Amino acid sequence: MTGLQQIIDRRLSGKNKSIGNRERFLRRYKDQIREAVRRAVDKRGIRDMERGEDVHIPKRDLSEPVFSHGEGGIREVVRPGNTEHIKGDRIGKPQGGQGGGGGSQASDSGEGEDDFVFHLSKEEFMQVFFEDLALPNLARTTLAETPEYKTVRAGYVTDGTPTNLHVVRSMRGALGRRIALGMEKRRELHELEARLQTLTQEEDARKPEVQALIAETEARIVLLRQRLSNIPFLDPIDLRFRNRIKVPQPTTRAVMFCLMDVSGSMDESRKDLAKRFFILLYLFLTRHYEKIDVVFIRHHTQAQEVDEQNFFHATETGGTVVSSALVLMEEIIRARYPSGDWNIYGAQASDGDNWHHDSGRCRELLADKILPLCRYYAYVQVAEAEQNLWEEYAKLEEDVPHFAMRKAVEVAQIYPVFRDLFKKEGAAA
Repeated sequence: MTGLQQIIDRRLSGKNKSIGNRERFLRRYKDQIREAVRRAVDKRGIRDMERGEDVHIPKRDLSEPVFSHGEGGIREVVRPGNTEHIKGDRIGKPQGGQGGGGGSQASDSGEGEDDFVFHLSKEEFMQVFFEDLALPNLARTTLAETPEYKTVRAGYVTDGTPTNLHVVRSMRGALGRRIALGMEKRRELHELEARLQTLTQEEDARKPEVQALIAETEARIVLLRQRLSNIPFLDPIDLRFRNRIKVPQPTTRAVMFCLMDVSGSMDESRKDLAKRFFILLYLFLTRHYEKIDVVFIRHHTQAQEVDEQNFFHATETGGTVVSSALVLMEEIIRARYPSGDWNIYGAQASDGDNWHHDSGRCRELLADKILPLCRYYAYVQVAEAEQNLWEEYAKLEEDVPHFAMRKAVEVAQIYPVFRDLFKKEGAAA
């Protein structure tokens, strides 16, 4: 009897032996994983991006390689019979309405029995998101005046706290000291013991002169043994303590300035577009820098530094003077983030509306004050209409390589725009 066979390799790998299989899996379902990563960005805050994500893959998208018999050949098949029905009987529907199959069950969370769910680690999450992007002008600034220190081992010292005492090293030193100090005495002691044994075994051992020599030898043996016993088992000079010193470690850090127009023309949908862009930039910078500060500057006719909550959710009315935000950004850089110690990045979001006479000043401030201090500056307009601010900024884009500007008027455009701004040289966005 020959039946249909399927061979599926589901062997479990041991510890740290499934890395290759996982990488192949990630490559195979890259589209589904990318989509899950994009959805995750929509639900998180700027500082809430440094964690993994659960990825759901529908069962219909899962397939496994199988081996099966081809067409043709002679086959014998045994089919099961029954004792309830004969040819021509009509079989009724199952009762109870529950169904007999193992299909998926409804769920209000988007996860059913037919979904394959696995956790994407933080490293994998970021790798998928930024696998083909790079920071322009990535010449990191090293902290020369304010380095960070790392504690490292630096051998052993003879003085220290009891908690740093190295018992084995101390006992080893004590043993070596006792051997060195008692070496000559032990050699002499062995010689005297051998002489004493020889003297006591001689035939004339009872002679007065031999007895005197024996007594002298025994006295010397006692003295040597006493001196050997007086050698201390553990001396303060034997103690060895672990020594740790602080070594300056060159490090890099960045500050990210988020500038956003919060005037009456910036509604919640446009703020949401700006938030998504800021999130992407922050998450991207965490892949390249050990420490990142985020400075939120909101402006209408006046600018102020605020926290993240007020930055995205507080409402304002009135006109727009964009230059107030650029002036405040320069003041904060000069006061807290000198360009010699920090890698400075700027991201500005606006609908393009600005007081007409202020746009030219914005261009001058960027060209003369801000851009010389920044590694990269990106302007995203969350409105389609090109107003005077866009026209003034367009003059800078032609001459300044580390300044870029794009439009994003829909949620679906944020990610492509971001990839276009930070794509690797020669790579497609």
